[in-house]
Amino acid sequence: MSQAAEQTAGAPAILQEIRPAVKPRAQLVAHGHDFNWITEKICGIAEEKTPVWWWWCFGCACLVASFTVAGITYLVATGVGVWGHRSPVNWAWDIVNFVFWIGIGHAGTLISAILCLLRQKWRTSINRSAEAMTIFAVVCAGIFPVFHVGRVWYAWFLFPLPNSNYIWQNYRSPLEWDVFAVSTYGTVSVLFWYVGMIPDLATMRDRFASVGKTLKARLYGLFAMGWRGSSRHWSNYEMAYLILAGVSTPLVLSVHTIVSFDFAVSLLPGWHTTIFPPYFVAGAIFSGFGMVLTLALPLRAVYHLEDLITQYHIDCMCKIILATGTMVGYAYAMEFFIAWYGANPYEGFTFINRAFGPYWWAYFLMISCNVITPQFFWFKAVRQNTTLVWILALFVNVGMWFERFVIIATSLARDFLPTSWGYYSPSVVEIFTFFGTFGVFSVLFLLFIRFLPIMAIAELKAVTPQADPHSGEHRGDRHG
Repeated sequence: MSQAAEQTAGAPAILQEIRPAVKPRAQLVAHGHDFNWITEKICGIAEEKTPVWWWWCFGCACLVASFTVAGITYLVATGVGVWGHRSPVNWAWDIVNFVFWIGIGHAGTLISAILCLLRQKWRTSINRSAEAMTIFAVVCAGIFPVFHVGRVWYAWFLFPLPNSNYIWQNYRSPLEWDVFAVSTYGTVSVLFWYVGMIPDLATMRDRFASVGKTLKARLYGLFAMGWRGSSRHWSNYEMAYLILAGVSTPLVLSVHTIVSFDFAVSLLPGWHTTIFPPYFVAGAIFSGFGMVLTLALPLRAVYHLEDLITQYHIDCMCKIILATGTMVGYAYAMEFFIAWYGANPYEGFTFINRAFGPYWWAYFLMISCNVITPQFFWFKAVRQNTTLVWILALFVNVGMWFERFVIIATSLARDFLPTSWGYYSPSVVEIFTFFGTFGVFSVLFLLFIRFLPIMAIAELKAVTPQADPHSGEHRGDRHG
């Protein structure tokens, strides 16, 4: 019996006569590869000899990361005045970069948590690398607020720890809310990433043990936590994974909402608006998926993963970028409408100044990258051109950085008093520190793809046809 006939069996007579066509589901693992092929393909990336290109990339990433180390060392030795902050722009690249990196990390938790709860199986090929991206992005984000305090050795005062000075935090400040939101987000993201890797770490432990590499087998075995793949282990694993998905889901919405409160609860024109929480969340998902494509497409090409990261996966990510980019464009329009409808002259001036003031170039660059660029994904021919998709994803990341810059710099540069107006320009130290964070991120990501399974082996096997006992396809070895 065909799939359409099976679905219409037992339905009303009219539907049995019509027998609507059923669109076949896209294969998440192309060309019908068996379980053993999946294991060999993914484990082989970490087991093979380190390729020459990896060493070159790692060396370049370390060199770029040294710019951040040099920048923050000079900052601590000299003082926070080496950054280009001047009144009235006392928030600038540091907060821009903090919000940018936090937004980059949103796609990982969304793919892992929300798509897991919604049973979107296409997430299985990209969730592991996206989760790693989340953790590394949070590490880069944490650099900026910690060193922005100036006396970094007192940064621990941000946490409610007993101290001899009896200094306690102002819990009414959204900056303090950031501390708890981001630290919770980072902790849960690490747990989610690690728990999902336990079965795959055990697979690598067994493979290294079988070829006599005892030291590597013990190292992977230490982190596999005694996994043996028993029914009890799988039951506990699936329950823990589901609980973490449930805990992480509100974090996806809450973290960037709380970050938006840094601005929304102020009284500054251009910031004091209720549209910021959903606007920031949509923008974070938008930029996060842009970074996922930026990383996944080169991995797909270098390691020949076209059968695991298929065109269907790329289509899904492009469509999410299109949807969230359209939401961001709507938010841009609504900001101008709210400023006009509210009849507040200061609010109206702020938005006119954004579009036609001294930072007009940043505003129109933001509009071009964030509103116009995603619209190309309406076209199937664009989505099927991986080179073009990768370039457009880069534009998305550039545009989202400029969005944060426009929000922060333009609102501060021209406040209520024209006598205090200024024009912010970043210092060399700021530029080097930010540029170096891409090196920090790259170093961590290169170490990840070199020593850990970049895809969830067990989850990939679960979405193959032979994993379904009713499919009639059992070509693969279930324990491969």
